[in-house]
Formats: sequence, C-alpha cells, structure tokens
Amino acid sequence: MSQKKIFIITGDYSGDKHASGVVKELKKISDDYIIEGIGGINLEQTGIKLFSNQNKMNAMGMTPKTVIEHFTLGKRIVNYLKNDFKPDLVLLVDYGAFNLAISKVLKKEGIKTFYFIPPQIWASRKWRLKTIKKNIERVFTIFPFENKFYEKEGIKTTYSGHPLIKELPAPVNRQDFFKKHNLDLNKKLIGIFPGSRMFEIKYLFKIFEGAAKLIEKRLSDVQFVFSLSENLKDDAYKTSYKVIKGENHALLSASDALILASGTVALEAALYKTPMIIAYKGPFLFYLIYLLVRTIDKACLVNIITGKNAVPEFLMYDATSKKIADKIIEILTDENIRNKQIEALIETKALLGDKHCVEVVAKKINEELTNG
Repeated sequence: MSQKKIFIITGDYSGDKHASGVVKELKKISDDYIIEGIGGINLEQTGIKLFSNQNKMNAMGMTPKTVIEHFTLGKRIVNYLKNDFKPDLVLLVDYGAFNLAISKVLKKEGIKTFYFIPPQIWASRKWRLKTIKKNIERVFTIFPFENKFYEKEGIKTTYSGHPLIKELPAPVNRQDFFKKHNLDLNKKLIGIFPGSRMFEIKYLFKIFEGAAKLIEKRLSDVQFVFSLSENLKDDAYKTSYKVIKGENHALLSASDALILASGTVALEAALYKTPMIIAYKGPFLFYLIYLLVRTIDKACLVNIITGKNAVPEFLMYDATSKKIADKIIEILTDENIRNKQIEALIETKALLGDKHCVEVVAKKINEELTNG
C-alpha cells in the first residue's frame, strides 16, 4: 500500500486520549500511514506530528476571544490541509461545535471525513443531523441505540463500542479501600458525587449533604464519602463528612449505593454494578433551554440504553434532600428494588458489548483507505 495521509482533530483531553488509541491501532496495522493532527499529550506521545496543541481549543466558555481563536485556527487548518498536507482522510473526534463547523469546509474541498464520538443528537439538537448527513462519510457511534438515528438518514454508521468498556479500571479491593480510608467494614458505604464543575457543586452539594444527614437519622449502619474531583480545589467542600480526592473509580466500585450528579459517572457506576440515583439542578434558564432542545425524556445513560426507568432521576425541583434520601434508603433496605436495578446495570453492560472502540475505528479507516 502506498503511503496514505490521515489528519485527526480533537478539542479536549478525552478526545485526545481516544484519538491516541486509534493512532496506536493504525500503527499496528501498517507503518505506511502518515498521521498528523491537533491534540494534546496523548497524541504527542504516539509520535505523530501535531499541527497545533489543543490547549486553546479547550478554553472554558464561548467568549469573543475564544470564538476568534477557534475561527482563526479553523482557517489555518483548512489552508494547511488544502495546500500542504492534502490528507486522504480526516478523523474528527468529539468536540461537536468546532468539528461540525470545519466539516462543512472539508466537504467543499473534497476531503473525506469520518467522525468518531459524534454529537449526541439523540439527546438534543437533532437538527445537527443535517450537517452530519451532508458532510460526514461515516460516523462511529459509542452507544448501540445511536445507530438508528443516523441510519434512518442514510448515514453510514458503525457501532464502535464505548471507550469505558476497555478503559475503566478494575473494581478496587473493598477491604483494602476501607482500611486505607479508615472506614467501618460493618457499615454500608454511600458514595456521593456532587459533580466536577463548581456550578454543579453550587447547586447540588447542599442537597446531597442534606440527604446524607436524613439517611443517617434513619439508618445506623451507614457511612458517607464525598468524592472530590481532581480538578477542584481541596477546600471546594465545606463539610464534616469524609472527602476523598482523585479516587472516583475506587469509590464507585466500593460503595453500596451512590448519589450522583447526572453525567458519564452513572455509566461508570453501572459497569461496576453499583446501585445509584442521579440528580441534576442548575440555573432555570439552562434547564429551560434543555427542555426546548432535548429529544428524549430520560437523563441517565442506564435508562436511555436499556429503555427502562431503572435508575431514579431527580431533576431540578425534584432534586430534594428528602426525595433522594428516601430512594437511597429503599435501595439499601429493599432487596427486590436493589436487585431489580442491578439487573438493569448488568443489562446495560451487555448491550454495550465488548468491542474495543479504537480498534474498530482503526480497522474501518484502514479498510476504507486500502479498498477505496
């Protein structure tokens, strides 16, 4: 095979990490690929040439400064691809707003474009399907239910499997974890995750702390640990409860029940088969916008994947300490309720399958560039 050129565009740390896995798999397949891209430490460590570091792309908020920087970078990328690098294929990874915008220009230039971890059009902003249909030649989905949305529009779609299937650390040894953090093995552990962003902490922390206080008034054999995300300051929480920083996966797997801010953490908990509730609360305007653009009526990935209401969801004004406490107590004391949810968590893992997503993407790219 003559040398083929691939350009990869990522915009944040997770995209960079997944893209680096694809590069590693491509290198296993063939030494003939010339790969460049935009990424961070993970792509850099694969040895490929970076056109630009993604640091500026990952800036928080759409300020005039970041908009200008994104626009300028987009022009530079297109000029480079069109006039210098001339890739056989561009792989977009996540980072929807920027990558969808640049896909329009790539299409005009006749550059073949694939998308790995596309925007979650199944959750909101379904109109993005038009842009994807017009400009993207193949989409690699990470949830099995996504395919129907793309295939209905005639978009070539491959279910690659979810990155967590292969990336999630093994469950921690419960006894070792309890000993390390001076926890009581005779008491049930409730792990509490108020979120990884300060605005989430602002809206959810006091509600979750209030739930813990209500639970311990009614149950004597419980203990609580708050998880503190590594990106937050050590004093982000003001609480008398135990706080552990940077051990999310260990706490998820060692807990008997979980109180979670809505997000990917619920899927991680599901893969550990740990029963949970999820909650979300934020500014009313944000919630109103969410109601206007959403395309499904479920928030928890477990419920979306299985099509069931297995994990209790407490959103906005439903997110009260009492409602959360009542449901956690049910999960801890009613075996039927607990086991029913665990069955759904097991089903979630089965539906996701055991595909290694980066391997699937690399093989399909190789197939495309080899067979034309």
